[in-house]
Amino acid sequence: MHIRHSKLLSLVNQHNRIAVTELAKALDVSEVTIRKDLNILEKKGLLRREHGYARLTTSDDVGNHLSFNYEAKLRIARRAAESVHNGETIMIESGSCCALLAEEIAANRRDVTIITNSAFIADYIRKYPQVRVILLGGEYQKESQVMVGPMIRSCVRDFYVSKFFVGTDGLNDLGFMSNDLMRAEATRVMAERAEQTIVLTESAKFKTHGTVKLLPFEQVSALYTDDLADSETMSQLHGKGIHVYPVGE
Repeated sequence: MHIRHSKLLSLVNQHNRIAVTELAKALDVSEVTIRKDLNILEKKGLLRREHGYARLTTSDDVGNHLSFNYEAKLRIARRAAESVHNGETIMIESGSCCALLAEEIAANRRDVTIITNSAFIADYIRKYPQVRVILLGGEYQKESQVMVGPMIRSCVRDFYVSKFFVGTDGLNDLGFMSNDLMRAEATRVMAERAEQTIVLTESAKFKTHGTVKLLPFEQVSALYTDDLADSETMSQLHGKGIHVYPVGE
């Protein structure tokens, strides 16, 4: 993504709704350029255009979540992508950090196969010819654009990969948490088919508990996050044997 687009998203995040004239002034470009940028970002589902304004989307899809703390998520995704090599087959679950990870891999690796239950991710990286995508079947969740349900187990049972990347909605004494029962079940099924399960998340998620158990600590090998996590949480994660990779600016 162009650096100006990242700055534009940050401004929309700060204001929720902001005029094209203000964006042009803040970014020191013409309003024509801003409108072109907004068209690109709207097509990606990262914001919504109104007459003379840009505003955050309000749905629960991944595109909406992508627009929040975009720069931090991109740094996390880029660092995690360093662990993926040309020719590798990996699994990726849904989520905003995971979508950016998939794009980073698709843009900068060759002959990688991505197995995913996220229709959003499959569409998000479809323009990259050097990556192969296997989309697992199941019941389609319209908002999150994720496949869930018992068919996931049938679809994934013939695969075994070295790395499975997943996001999280929270953290507590039970482990990593989710806010969606069916997505949590799909994640656990996919984790069974991977040598390592790797979590990607912003540290702000550590302050929320979630409602459904996603993964126990012992099932997670590594975690990529920003460098804003408190020392107590970091110590807890290290104590559980999880390799934590804090990503700074």
